[in-house]
Amino acid sequence: MQFVGFAGFDVWPFAFVCFVPALWLLQRSPAMSARRTAFLGLVHGYAAYAGGYYWMVQTLDAFSGYGTAAATAFASIFWLYQALQHVAFYLLVRRGLRRGWPLAPLAIAGLLTIEHAFPTLFPSYLASGFHEVTPFIQSADLGGAMLVSAVVMGVNVGLHHALVARDPGRWRPLVFAATAAALNLGYGLYRVADVDARAAAAPQLEVGMVQTSLAMDLKRHEPMEGYQRHVDGSLRLEDERPGLDLIVWPESGYNFFLPNDASNLRTRVMGGLRGRRSIETPMLFGGLARRPGEDGEDDLFNTAYLIDDDGDRLGTYDKTYLLAFGEFMPLGELFPILYEWSPNTGHFTPGSHVRPLVLPFEGQDVRIGTLICYEDVLPGFTRQMVREGDPHLLVNITNDTWFGDTLEPWIHLALAKFRSVEHHRALARSTNGGVTAFVDPAGRTMETLSFGEIDAIAAELPLLTGTTVYAVLGDWPGWMGLGLTFWLVVVGQRRRDDAEA
Repeated sequence: MQFVGFAGFDVWPFAFVCFVPALWLLQRSPAMSARRTAFLGLVHGYAAYAGGYYWMVQTLDAFSGYGTAAATAFASIFWLYQALQHVAFYLLVRRGLRRGWPLAPLAIAGLLTIEHAFPTLFPSYLASGFHEVTPFIQSADLGGAMLVSAVVMGVNVGLHHALVARDPGRWRPLVFAATAAALNLGYGLYRVADVDARAAAAPQLEVGMVQTSLAMDLKRHEPMEGYQRHVDGSLRLEDERPGLDLIVWPESGYNFFLPNDASNLRTRVMGGLRGRRSIETPMLFGGLARRPGEDGEDDLFNTAYLIDDDGDRLGTYDKTYLLAFGEFMPLGELFPILYEWSPNTGHFTPGSHVRPLVLPFEGQDVRIGTLICYEDVLPGFTRQMVREGDPHLLVNITNDTWFGDTLEPWIHLALAKFRSVEHHRALARSTNGGVTAFVDPAGRTMETLSFGEIDAIAAELPLLTGTTVYAVLGDWPGWMGLGLTFWLVVVGQRRRDDAEA
């Protein structure tokens, strides 16, 4: 039930009930040993992540080149690691129950603790499956996705008490949870109307994106083919939508290294070869950079470039959060042979800043917060970028072709939509093979190109500024959950024992 209720499968009602069996099990068996509790948590977690992240097998095979059998083994290790979140949740709730605390605060605080403190490659919020229920997720601008997760877990607790408990007050937790969910929904309806009004009154930037769906082997070995497809798609888009303000190509849309000292990229990037027409619109595109490193060797960067309609370079942003096994090999610096064993793994250097790219537009400077690859699923990183640069617009350039025609590209989009809600910024996601999409400042998907489509889309995106409670306070629900868990599981009972003594 948990992975079916998660983003991708999107059957969100299951998220309201997926922890009910676990809560029933934990509360009815308080004497269950810690070992058995941990084992059951591992089973729950492994099933959840093996189902939701089944695409990791294809991903590891594509990234590493190890083959399907080895990729399956590595994926199982990943699923087991992710399942440790559930082990921790089960053990925390068990310990709190044995110390006499009620289930509701234990379950909600335990979930928030895990979502906040457990180190994961991809965030897996219980709230993620609600990304299409736009009013329900608007409270993310107050406390991020974790605040929505707390409401969802509250419903699980309420249903557990209503269905299982025998005491006369078994309906009270459900009434409380239903009230919290209704308030959450009411706030969301108000916030959607407010954001829509602000967006309608804001300046609009017309953005176009090109998706070429170039296969990974062709993209790697025939980069000129990918480049030419992007140029041709951009020229068609200019013909169909005259007056475009910006064209966005995906990560490595220009799959060549650009000279570090080149100030004008018109002839290299915007076409015009052999007398053909060149692109006449400012562009933001993914490319590759090579710069001298401190050790005398060149450092390689996954870079976003912004150029104006004359091809003059306006700015660059280097990807900061590199993807393990794709752009670097963990422990590869200590054991270089790992790079030899994994021939498809890159050897990139992380960027050093999160400053926005700046595009002149109608007498003002439009600040563009640029996120490369999976940086758009990292709420803390995006929050840092928004706080430092106050961008008018978020742009994500990525390449999800590694994952094939699985649910991962849709999951990536779903998780990224929460960044729009948290900061009330429109989001343009340009991908090589899908899902390319526009997301409005309330988190609604405006238009998409599915996996494998070869096409281009354009939309007018509002340029909003300002801050939100989440931008100021960050993941405060997670910190509160962590503190409450510590109190319930560690501190509180010991102080009561001392008082009794």
